[in-house]
Amino acid sequence: MIHSIHPNRFEPTDAMPEMTLARSDQLSTMANLVELEQGLYALEIGASPCMLGRVSGLQVPVVHVSALVNERQRSAEIIGTSGHGDGWLDREGGTVIVKSPAGGAHVLVTAYGLPAQAVSLPDIRVRRLDRPGSNGAAPRCPDPTGYPAGEPEEVRSEIVLHVERLGDRRYPGEGWVGNRGKKLRIEAFSIRPVDTLLARDIEFKALGPNGRQTPWVTDAKFCGTRGQGLPLTGFAIRLAPHAAERFDVVYQGAFFEGGVVGPHRNGELCIPPITDDPLEGINVRLIRRSHR
Repeated sequence: MIHSIHPNRFEPTDAMPEMTLARSDQLSTMANLVELEQGLYALEIGASPCMLGRVSGLQVPVVHVSALVNERQRSAEIIGTSGHGDGWLDREGGTVIVKSPAGGAHVLVTAYGLPAQAVSLPDIRVRRLDRPGSNGAAPRCPDPTGYPAGEPEEVRSEIVLHVERLGDRRYPGEGWVGNRGKKLRIEAFSIRPVDTLLARDIEFKALGPNGRQTPWVTDAKFCGTRGQGLPLTGFAIRLAPHAAERFDVVYQGAFFEGGVVGPHRNGELCIPPITDDPLEGINVRLIRRSHR
């Protein structure tokens, strides 16, 4: 559960105007302060509605996500972004994964735009990716189906892709990840459940050019290559036997020429109809079997 996590817009005062209107070489700014309890979160930043432009070589609008130090001299950890890295997102927005420490933390979302132009902040959606602990409460009894009480219908996951020219990119595993339609080749990937299951409960393998296949990989290790210019041309995902009794893994791949392939499930190979067609997007879901 998320408790009292709301983006709070800075209110303008006489000392701090709503936007900065300064010299022609200075950017206009606007910021939101996001308060997070301890846990793992995805901050989904929407598209920026501001005018396009360039200031001193910087393409605007852009959005920066940064962590503020709390009274305990601790700060949130920004551990992944679907933008350009280091918490920067372009006009299209994206997703930033943030780990908040014990006692909670604050994250500052700052939008930058053209000088002397009103800056509008994009929409911000905060989603919790982990599950709060039980705080010592007694475990609940299993339900009549034999599943642990409170077990979700769908397990959340985190996916890391190594993409040509972009390097490693970390995404919450909800919906499509990657760069569909941009023809940027996925060269390696890993998957990690963020609740209910453990990293060793999910296994995956990759296919490369000329029918090359990797062994099955687990524990959120990378599957594929880095820096060798070798695209993935297929993949498969399965669960360890004890987890497969409770959940299905269902997945699709998006390929340069073959488009979307699947859905496949539980270890089936996801390969395109065109030989050696590079993979550019992945969609993975971990679904409880009773809800097939």
